[in-house]
Amino acid sequence: MSGYVLAIDQGTTSTRAIVFDGDMQIAGAGQMEFRQIYPRSGWVEHDPEEIWNSVISTIKMAIREAKIEAKDIAALGITNQRETVVVWERGSGKPIHNAIVWQDRRTAGYCDKLRRQDLERTFTMKTGLLLDPYFSGTKLSWLLANVKGARARAAKGELCFGTVDTFLIWRLTGGKVFATDATNASRTLMYNIADNKWDGDLLEILRVPAAMLPEVKDCADDFGVTENAILDAKIPILGVAGDQHAATIGQACFEPGMMKSTYGTGCFALLNTGSDMVRSKNRLLTTIAYRMNGETTYALEGSIFIAGAAVQWLRDGLGIIDTASRTGELADAADPTQDVYLVPAFTGLGAPHWDANARGAIFGLTRNSGRKEFARAALEAVCYQSRDLLDAMHKDWKGGVGSTVLRVDGGMVASDWTMQRLADILDAPVDRPVILETTALGAAWLAGSRAGVWPDRADFAKSWKRNRRFEPDMDEKTRTAKLKGWRSAVKRTLADV
Repeated sequence: MSGYVLAIDQGTTSTRAIVFDGDMQIAGAGQMEFRQIYPRSGWVEHDPEEIWNSVISTIKMAIREAKIEAKDIAALGITNQRETVVVWERGSGKPIHNAIVWQDRRTAGYCDKLRRQDLERTFTMKTGLLLDPYFSGTKLSWLLANVKGARARAAKGELCFGTVDTFLIWRLTGGKVFATDATNASRTLMYNIADNKWDGDLLEILRVPAAMLPEVKDCADDFGVTENAILDAKIPILGVAGDQHAATIGQACFEPGMMKSTYGTGCFALLNTGSDMVRSKNRLLTTIAYRMNGETTYALEGSIFIAGAAVQWLRDGLGIIDTASRTGELADAADPTQDVYLVPAFTGLGAPHWDANARGAIFGLTRNSGRKEFARAALEAVCYQSRDLLDAMHKDWKGGVGSTVLRVDGGMVASDWTMQRLADILDAPVDRPVILETTALGAAWLAGSRAGVWPDRADFAKSWKRNRRFEPDMDEKTRTAKLKGWRSAVKRTLADV
């Protein structure tokens, strides 16, 4: 059997498809951006049909670049933007509304209402999550309440709910398979991560009919085969994981204490805690890292909503940089005597603050502040937020204190300046891998290992290779002063201050 494996990496701002060869090297790739829809301030939507079209287009690009045919592919893996909600008709497959994106904040008031009813502890104990608009459950509840007839149709079994992976599986299999994996399910506010099943109590609170929920499978499992009419081949879909979980797998963070952080549109750090479901006392998330062979591995997660999106804002919103790749160069040339802080709370603040009503702010501007200082502030904001997450993780779980090495991936890690500043602010080593497409690689490994054409977990972990390690090189006095300024800026940004 061929060792070619196809990975679909369906992200927040673009879709990528990558064909890996039998040596787990990239043979071909395709990428396509799609529209970001902003109906109101704080609302973010995607057109599911545009997502679907981008998936098919990028698959064809990747296959063409790899100079193979679809029938040469042994297995397909899917990784996806998490928490984004799609509802479609079971009969026609047609979405009833735009997808509501994980960044969307329209349900902040509903979350506050549930919190006032003293329900947050109920949700947290069952799901490991907090009551925040970030997660899927309240978004789904909003759709059922605001699309005419949706709740009644859902109760009759006429509508399907899914995160993007489920929607793609449904479409790729011609509606034959309605399923998700444990990692995506664990991000919905409706899935009990201890019992590994949809939770009836939570569904009742959110008024979500169980009839519209998909089957939950392991990350490496049988998710059907693609319709021949779609890709001219019946490719088995054998791996599915939410993007941050797929990156954890792609970084081979299989042992408790190992930690990865992905720097894309947002930033998401996961710390493997093994079979221990660590309950955070510092407003981190307890989540399923992955589930394989029926065995669940847990993680502590910190979620930063805005990372690379701040650089996009400099480019597209303010127009002060031409290309994102120049940001590090500009930051390096910034005036070292200016302490400019950007708190990028464009869609609220994530962990460990979880303030849905906070909004972005800039502090420390002087008459001499310019685009160089803005560039540095945008990149440093990512580093400061990462430090906040690392500190919270160390407080919650003592296993990694004093020995943390952060494995990083995502678009931002190509910047040497940013990675060095990250190591400086964290006061910990940062390892950048040879293969930066670790999210796609994780999805591909799930599928390839399940198909028997790629190595098992132990051999895959041995194959991980480091491109470069960034060691801290900032004196403690400077680091302390910078962190003090950051924490002051955040305090002044929080909505309840």
